[in-house]
Parts: sequence; C-alpha cells; structure tokens
Amino acid sequence: MGASGGFVGTAVERVEDLRLLTGKGRYVDDIHIEGMLHAAIVRSAVPHGRIKAVDTEEARRMPGVRAVFTGRDIAREYGGAVPTVPIRLYPIPQMEPFAQGVIAVDKVRYVGEPIAIVVADTPGQAEDAADLVQADIESLPVVADWQTSMKNEVLLFESHGSNVVVTYTGRKGDAPGATGPYSRKEKFSVQRHSAVMLETRGLLAHWQEESGRLTVYGAAKVPFSTRKALAAHLDLAIESIDMIEVDVGGGFGVRGEFYSEDFLVPFASRRLKRPVKWIEDRRENLMASNHARQMDCELEVVCERNGRLIALRGKGYVDAGAYMRTSGAISPRNVAQFIAGGYNIPHVQMEVTICTTNKGPIGTYRGPGRFEPDFFRERMFDMAARDLGIDPVEFRRMNLVRQEQMPFPVPSLDNPAKVDELDNGDYQFTLDTCLREFRWEEKRKLQGKLVDGRYHGIALGCFIQGAAAGPKETARIDIEDDGRLTVYVGSASVGQGLATVLTQIAADTLEVPMDRIRLLHGSTTHLKEGFGSFHDRATVMGGCAVLNTAAALKTKIREAVAAKWGCEADQVRLGRDLAVSGPGGSLGAAELGKMKLRADGEYANHKHTYSYGTAAAHVTVDPGTGRVALLDYFTVTDAGRIINPMTIHGQAVGSVVQGLGGALLENLAYDGDCHFLAGTFADYLLPSAADFPGVRAMVLEHIPSLSNPLGAKGGGEGGIIPTGGVISNAVAAALSSLKIEPKSLPLTPPKVWALIQAARSARQDAPQKETA
Repeated sequence: MGASGGFVGTAVERVEDLRLLTGKGRYVDDIHIEGMLHAAIVRSAVPHGRIKAVDTEEARRMPGVRAVFTGRDIAREYGGAVPTVPIRLYPIPQMEPFAQGVIAVDKVRYVGEPIAIVVADTPGQAEDAADLVQADIESLPVVADWQTSMKNEVLLFESHGSNVVVTYTGRKGDAPGATGPYSRKEKFSVQRHSAVMLETRGLLAHWQEESGRLTVYGAAKVPFSTRKALAAHLDLAIESIDMIEVDVGGGFGVRGEFYSEDFLVPFASRRLKRPVKWIEDRRENLMASNHARQMDCELEVVCERNGRLIALRGKGYVDAGAYMRTSGAISPRNVAQFIAGGYNIPHVQMEVTICTTNKGPIGTYRGPGRFEPDFFRERMFDMAARDLGIDPVEFRRMNLVRQEQMPFPVPSLDNPAKVDELDNGDYQFTLDTCLREFRWEEKRKLQGKLVDGRYHGIALGCFIQGAAAGPKETARIDIEDDGRLTVYVGSASVGQGLATVLTQIAADTLEVPMDRIRLLHGSTTHLKEGFGSFHDRATVMGGCAVLNTAAALKTKIREAVAAKWGCEADQVRLGRDLAVSGPGGSLGAAELGKMKLRADGEYANHKHTYSYGTAAAHVTVDPGTGRVALLDYFTVTDAGRIINPMTIHGQAVGSVVQGLGGALLENLAYDGDCHFLAGTFADYLLPSAADFPGVRAMVLEHIPSLSNPLGAKGGGEGGIIPTGGVISNAVAAALSSLKIEPKSLPLTPPKVWALIQAARSARQDAPQKETA
C-alpha cells in the first residue's frame, strides 16, 4: 500500500477505549440543550385494524404536555398522506405499495406501529400522557405467517390486491433440468431474531428558527442517507440539516437506518421550535426496531454417488412483517444469490419470495441473508454426506471452490440484475487450518457417544462473507496550526474500532505518530458527502479513502513547498513526522500547519471482497433436559490484509457469540394472533459469557484482496454466518443414535427435548408398526 510507518498490521490498542471505559463516552442521552423537551411514542397494541379515532384530549391536559401529534394531524399538513420510510437499498417499483408511512393514519398493521407522538417537559410527563392517548381501532383478521399471506384472503394493503412483494431468483446453469444418481429434498426454517444493542435508539432534534437550520444528534450507520430523506420529507435544503454522530453503543445493521422516529422527532422540534429528545426503551427496542432472519426454505441437493455436487435448487419464503423498510430487501436477495456459498456447484437456482404479515418489519442484521442459507445448505450437506457414506469433511473438501478457479462466478440475481464473483482465496487452506487447530481427529473419537449422561457431537461448516459495498467513500485531511493532523471520513462508527483502524492507516501512510492524528467520522458537518458503514465496508472503503487522501496530501505538501521555495516539486523531500527538506532548507509540521494545507480524496469501487473460512463446534446434549452445552467453538477466517489483529479478533469472537445466540436462544416470538411475546429480557434470551465460554477465533491474512490498494477484506461478519449450520450439525451428530435431524432454529432445550422424545417414541412404535 505504499506505507512504511509500521502501524498497519500491528495490534494497537483501540484509541476509543480509554475514553469509553472511564465513563467519558458521549451518547445521545448525554446531550442536553437548554429548553429541551422530551417525546414518547404511542404505539398500536392491535396487530391489524382500522383507526376510527385517536382521542388525545386527556393527554393534552396533562401537566407539562406541549403537544400531541396524531397521524391525521400530520397528514393534514401533507395534503392527506404522510411521508413514507424510504427504501434505501435496491428499491424497485414492486416495493412502493408496501412502504410504511412515518405514522399510522387510517390503519395499523403491526403491534408497535406509531400512532401518535407526545411531547412534554420531562420524559416521565411524556410517558404518562402517552398512556392516556386512547386509540379506537377496529380489529381486522391477521396475516400470521407467509402461508396465510400468499393466499391473499386477508390483505394488508387492499388497494394493492396482494400481500406478496416480490420474488428474487438466483440462477447459475440449468438447475431445474439437472439430474443425478442421488438427490434429497428437505424443509428448513430460521426464526425471527435480530440485534439487541447495548444502547437503544435515540435522537435529539434541534430546530433553530432564526437560522432555519436543523441539527439532529444520534445519527448512525448512514447519516448522509438519513439527512437526504429527512430533508425531502421536511421540504428543507439538504445543507440546512446537520446529522451529528455521537458515540454509539452497537449497531449490527439495525441502528442507524431511517425509522418513523427519524421523521417524527425532527417534525416535533420544528413545529414547537424547541429541542426534542426521544430515547427508546427496551420494550420498544425489541418490538419496533428492525427484525430479521425469519425464513422457511425447501431445498434440494443433487449429487454424484461419490459426493460431487451437481445442483442445488430451492424456494424460500421470507416473513417480512408489515412493511418494506430501508434495507428489507437485502436478506432475501442475499439468500437467493449466495445459497451455494463457497462451493463449486454447476447448477444453482434459488427463488426467494417476500411475504408481508402483521409482524414488525424486517431489515438487516449482521450477516444478513448469509446466516440463513448457511444453515440450510450446511445442514443439507451433512445429511447428504451421511446418506452417501462420505465423511462430511471430505464431502466439503471435494466441493469447495479451488484457488485456481478464482475469480469464481456466483449465481446471477434479478430485480434488479446483479452479477458477482468470489474474488480470490484458498478455501482448502482455511478448512485444513480449522481441522488442525480444532483438533478434529482427536475430538471425533467422541462423536455420538454418551459420556456421563450427555451425548457428544462435533461438526463443521464452510462460509464466505461479502464486504466493501460501493459506490465510494470520501475523506479529507487538514494540517492544523500546531502541525497535528485532522482526518475526516464519511464512514460511521458503530463500535467496530473505526477510529483506531483508520488512524493506523493515516499514520502509516504519512509516517507520523498516531497520537498526532485526530479522526472525525460520520457527521454530515465534516464532509459534503459520505456513505457510512454497512456491508462490512468501513475498513476497505473508508480505509482506502484515507489512504488516497493521505497520498494526495503528500503531493499537496510538495507542491505548496515547491511554490514557496521556487523549485520543482520532485526536489522537495518529505520525511517522517512531516519533516520537509529541499533547496529552500527545511520545514517542520507546525510550519506546514501555518500554510493551511489540506487534501480531499475518495475511493470508488464496485467490486466486492469475499472473506472466507471454516468453523467447527463440539457440543454435548443432555437427553433429560434437551440442553445443548458448547464445549469448544473454533473459527478461522482469511480476511486479506489485516490492519489491526486485535480489533478484528474481537470482531470475530463477538460475531460468533451473536450467532450462537441465534442458533440456541433468541426468538422474537408472536402468538397466532400476531401479538408480540418477547418484549423483555425474561422472554428474549441473550447469550452471556457464562453460556459460551469456549469460543476461539483465528483471523488470517493468507491471501490479500487484489481489488483495493490496502489488500483488505471485511472481517466483522464472518463469525456469525456459519453458526446455525455448525451448531445444528453438531447436535445432529450428538444425537445420531436416535436419528434426529434438526431442521429449525433455535435449538432451545424444550425443542431439543421434544425431538428426543419424538425419536424415542418412534423407536418404540417401530416394531409394532412392522408387525401390523
């Protein structure tokens, strides 16, 4: 990459941590502005119904209440229809009828949908008044699942005539026509779950009437995108809105998208000409933030007798909830395109249909549309390997894409069309590394054995992770008056160590100490344009933007000093710590600072990077309780060039733990009438350190990316992707004597116990059935 400072590749401690760990972090709720009011959102308790009236009179009379706005109040200001939540990624005309209004006007479609916003002097007053808002809602029949949705007997959007949004199809070869000596078809399902951030969502909007400017604190993930949508909804110039990113207690794809509140809170501030703050409580967070993952799949594999894969084909059905929101298309699209993972399968076809129901809308969650197909595919592969009498490791080894086949095309996608390819890599290497470090041969001796009342099982799975979404990222570097450097970047920080990694890149390229650099990110006040942090893009896109801008600054220094000295730019030598020498003598960093030097830069690229790896697990299953205990979990990822081994290792371990939560614990459950059942941590179970102590991760830089000057690939999502498949295969291996095949997640103790009881009953009944 042309850098020589020695910081890139070093396990530098995170520059963010001292401030955060000593309680000096600045989160949304830490910000206070004189005259600030507080908002509470009134949400529907009815999953599907017509709004006959919303009575706000008693709430308005409460002490401290400044305003109550209903959907009809806001609609009147907008000519009868409220603005809608924008679809940020891959919008197509088919989604438009399913867009969510920022507040319900005539109809509600899920429990938790906003129907009013109350603004008062204190949070308590706002909450108390919100409790007094009375909504008269005529209940309608619910659409509880995708099967009901597809019948179109009850319509969420009557004027549209269908609950089905769109079907995506990923194709390669001729999967419908492919045949072979072995095939197997199975049905699988993944439950609804999502990220649960340490910090819930929050906003503080400050409308300044005298200047006509709006400042919004609490921007995250994609501040520039949110600003653009908000400006359009409020009929303001984009430049009159400042989105300010403060510290963020976790994002994982959920925090930072545009939600109803991103309109309602600024709207209230502008109407009341006062700052307005809203902080989400945990029940709202579980109920109203984007959900993810819920999907059913029917999958068929076709193989040669020796295990060589011929075809993989299937149909998936996504329960998308009541509306299509900002990033709701991503998971279904990824499942359709990446069902084959990193395997060489000549014929692939996957159709994924998005169905609306009366549940909370879906969005992205770490590894969107990767966790689900890895569970489907890796479960199927273990079943096929067993049927064919082939070791599951060798089944994968013979079918992985080989290094000499790279770049390797993946299935093409429609609506809109998308063609992609796996960039480079040695998938066999990470498989072998995992087997060695996991001590596979030693542990497989316990496979399926009952020891001290518990069955042991081991399993593995291979995965790929896409990253580095374009189109570009922007940066700027200023030399300050004291010779220090301020680096601005359009990427956002969501807790991933952005400031550390990008500071390392800047320090390395400019050959200055890291403590001489201040990195500012995310906020729209820093740059004219920025693209944010999603699709594991910040290191590649933001890092390369910083790299290019640092190189541009070096050129600018030489040109400016050459003009000052009256010499050619190539006669100016730039050394460590911005020490300049040449025909005119020498200059230090502080003297350069007085010259007010700065450089703007960007990095543009549409080519994705693909990290890859293998994960393995050793579990025990207690047949008496159904409890699955994790004894060891090891994952290895090749992430290309590693900027900071410490931060990427932390990302890998944390990602695994989130995946284990999805595989074994978490479920955003609804009853058959679409009432929400998981509104507290007593109902929604999250993993703790005590649950999964045996997690190990290795991140390699075996083969750098060739598509960007850093050589980096994303490494933040790989840990979560294979966990569902690996854990379910390990449970199946442990219970192989009972011929149990888990086909749905999560594998909670009651579910596993029920599988064991059913298998034992079937075993007892078998002789009687044969006799009969």
